Amino acid sequence: MMMPSTKLLKLKSTTSNATKNIPSTTTTTTTATITTTATTTTTTTTSTTNASQYYKNKTLILDLDETLVHSVRLGSEASINTKVNASVIRKNIEVQCDKQNLIYEVYKRPHVDFFLKTISQWYKVVIYTASMAEYADPVIDWLDQDNLISQRFFRQSCVLKNGNFLKDLTLAEQDLCKVCLVDNSPIAFDLYKENGIALPTWISNPNDESLLDLLPFLDALRFAADVRSILRLQHKLK
Repeated sequence: MMMPSTKLLKLKSTTSNATKNIPSTTTTTTTATITTTATTTTTTTTSTTNASQYYKNKTLILDLDETLVHSVRLGSEASINTKVNASVIRKNIEVQCDKQNLIYEVYKRPHVDFFLKTISQWYKVVIYTASMAEYADPVIDWLDQDNLISQRFFRQSCVLKNGNFLKDLTLAEQDLCKVCLVDNSPIAFDLYKENGIALPTWISNPNDESLLDLLPFLDALRFAADVRSILRLQHKLK
């Protein structure tokens, strides 16, 4: 019987050692994969956190009359001449003003409840009206039965200029990159024109869909680092 040569013995020994090393290599590769996955997860989380800063904590300020509601004082000429479709939601609200009890019939703009519920998931919602608090407070209470509105500002918070009531948006949010005002009267945001969104005036049209039409735009606007960069373009197109 012939003995294997020395070269053959060395070859077998080398092959055996290489085979023993395979599990070690596999373990190292697995560890590296886990490390890479962990690194990727950390990077993704960091990116998500950085991205979220652009749309969190933005403030949407809403006008009240002719934007969200329309109202008439019962017994006034306007109440006699205004005919509102029976499908429009309404409520009589008692207002105390100058020691008098006045009754206002207040009409909700179509889709206002859905609008408020939706935007409250995207923005801090504020109502800023040129109306007196004695009238506006009970109207907002009726609108906001789910406590979606964070703050309220009334006529006393407006800036009177040339007979017009302008709205100081910095009362609600000092960082103008993160605030916009929806109002049917463009002059209301005359102090901060680049932060304004004009909405058609609503009186009684039961088929009005302006609030619904605005939702896709507001959904996109919340992702802007500076809302003015978008609203500035919108104003130029008009």
